[in-house]
Amino acid sequence: MNGYQLTFYTEKNRKHGHQTVCEWLLHKTRELGICGATVLNCAEGVGHAGARHAAHVLKLTDQPLQIILAVTAEEAEQLLEIVRTERLHVFYVRYPVEFGMISGDLPNHAEPAQGLHQPPSTQG
Repeated sequence: MNGYQLTFYTEKNRKHGHQTVCEWLLHKTRELGICGATVLNCAEGVGHAGARHAAHVLKLTDQPLQIILAVTAEEAEQLLEIVRTERLHVFYVRYPVEFGMISGDLPNHAEPAQGLHQPPSTQG
């Protein structure tokens, strides 16, 4: 499937109303029916105004976060429109990607291709 990787950049302590920006974004993605989001805690970053943000042992509130989504074009537009309407102050990156789900399960009738090495049996 073709769509977009949508990544939002914020800090752990940044608020929108009574929620953190991260909580708010995750709530909105669930409301839109978007399945899957990854939140990365980053060690350090420099914001758009040039300020350094970092996680410190005694203070993690300024820790940079990334909220990463793989979405369709329609989902990206819907979420970005909600963010704009709410006047949420957040930096984002959107770029085209191909995404999908790969299942590691093989059908019961599948035979390994000839010439491929099979691991030795553990049964004796």
